[in-house]
Amino acid sequence: MRLNVPISVGWGRFFTRWDVLAVLLILGLLVFLSEASRHLLQPLAELQRQPVSLNPANLPEYAARTTLRMLIAMALSLLFTFTYATLAAKSHRAERLLVPLLDILQSVPILGFISITVVFFMALAPGRVLGAEFAAIFAIFTSQAWNMAFSFYQSLRTVPTELVEASRNFRLSPWMSFWRVDVPFAMPQLIWNMMMSMSGSWFFVVASEAISVGNTTITLPGVGSYIALAIEHRDLAAVGYAIVTMLIVILIYDQLLFRPLVAWADRFRFEQEPGVLAPHSWVLNVLRRSRLVDRLVRPFASFWRRLLLARWSKRAEPVVREPDRQHGWVTFQWAAIVCALAAVALWQVARFVTEYISLSDVAIALLLGLATLSRIVVLIALATIIWVPIGVWVGTRPHVAEKVQPVAQFLAAFPANLLFPIAVSAIVVWRLDPNIWLSPLMILGTQWYILFNVVAGASAIPAELRAAGVNFRVRGWLWWRRIALPAVLPYYVTGAITASGGSWNASIVAEVASWGDERLQAYGLGAYIARQTEAGDFHRIVLGIAVMSFYVVLINRTFWRPLYLYAERKFRLG
Repeated sequence: MRLNVPISVGWGRFFTRWDVLAVLLILGLLVFLSEASRHLLQPLAELQRQPVSLNPANLPEYAARTTLRMLIAMALSLLFTFTYATLAAKSHRAERLLVPLLDILQSVPILGFISITVVFFMALAPGRVLGAEFAAIFAIFTSQAWNMAFSFYQSLRTVPTELVEASRNFRLSPWMSFWRVDVPFAMPQLIWNMMMSMSGSWFFVVASEAISVGNTTITLPGVGSYIALAIEHRDLAAVGYAIVTMLIVILIYDQLLFRPLVAWADRFRFEQEPGVLAPHSWVLNVLRRSRLVDRLVRPFASFWRRLLLARWSKRAEPVVREPDRQHGWVTFQWAAIVCALAAVALWQVARFVTEYISLSDVAIALLLGLATLSRIVVLIALATIIWVPIGVWVGTRPHVAEKVQPVAQFLAAFPANLLFPIAVSAIVVWRLDPNIWLSPLMILGTQWYILFNVVAGASAIPAELRAAGVNFRVRGWLWWRRIALPAVLPYYVTGAITASGGSWNASIVAEVASWGDERLQAYGLGAYIARQTEAGDFHRIVLGIAVMSFYVVLINRTFWRPLYLYAERKFRLG
């Protein structure tokens, strides 16, 4: 007995209960990664001989593989956001090119990316599942990255003046100012948009895992392909299993990923309101209190601090003006090269399309685009009326936002495809007009961009501004007009731009709804692109994508962008 006491005490010095929990979390992560990635190098022909099954026992494996694709796409989206959005926000020359290009990128439908890139990605790993995984991950990336990039760009453009002046007074280098000022200020809103992007990618996971372009058909095991098969077989029980699986997966990554991030990013809030309980996360508490995690992370943290300090010490030297002019000339040269490449690409696209496309085809595509545009305008207006008041109410109450977060994630992740049985059956039974009643399916997955951004904007309203409103008894419409709407307008515009672009994407799925043998089509550009994708008509696919991009860029440049600049100029904090 005497020997056991010092041994237990000795072990207690090195391993606490927090270390045990941290080890369990790390082991669980390793098991998840190994199980979800063990088929990557499998021959593609062997995968095709093992079709997706509706047996619910396969759903845990399918969910793991889908979640891994989404997490990899999220990591790539973060890398894209930190580079692309930062360059657009920090360089006026680059902004003139990158922001319109981002408008075009978010307007290109997921099916358009798949149609153009599937052959390229398959060639990276010929005959292997890895090539198809690349194509699926890239498709999911295109459903996540644009929203996050717009959010980060908006945050960098609205950094309070006092923070900018403080970084200048401390002579921080651009590198250190980015990590010590820009990223912390943008982090709370970026995390909310990461949640939205993660949830929104569920909407397109069906198209990314069940790829069908002309004669090329690739089906990857996952929740998306499971849903597609359940819809094809009209299996309501399988649809129910898919919904339950999605709910479980969303709750898991909410607890293990997003709730810890929200709790961690709370310290970066520009305004800290006294008396408000900070968000908490048991996972974050485990990681913070674990000695083992601290010892593992300490070398990386030390290396990062040395890297920042090295950059800062270089910046402490006197500033020379000549390199700035040289940098401007390099930026101009780079912009000229990109513009030249874009012009060549546009010329090649125009030549490719006009080779087999007549003017009547272009006129038809433009008319179809107007029909889809009218639906989107009405739907965005309705979503604004509904979700802006709710978002402000939730964002100004942190305890409510913490409870609403997982519910909103699940609703945002709910694919419109799962409502096709109800929509198609109701339209057929009651003989409704598909041009009207299929339209709500377009906004189901994209309206949450407005809600999430408005919640982020409302939570960022300065505490002194709200206190001033209370002291001066500013209530009712006056409070909305003087405090709430000016504060959330830049955030709302960011969400509305993304929701508008996402609605164009969703039109490809929503304007063509099927349930078994029943198939309904609405008159619009989305149905046009879906039909041409099924037929493998690449010329008309490119035409549809070009028309869709034209409308999105036109609306963004003539309406959303001026509104955003007005909000940024008139209501910027500081």
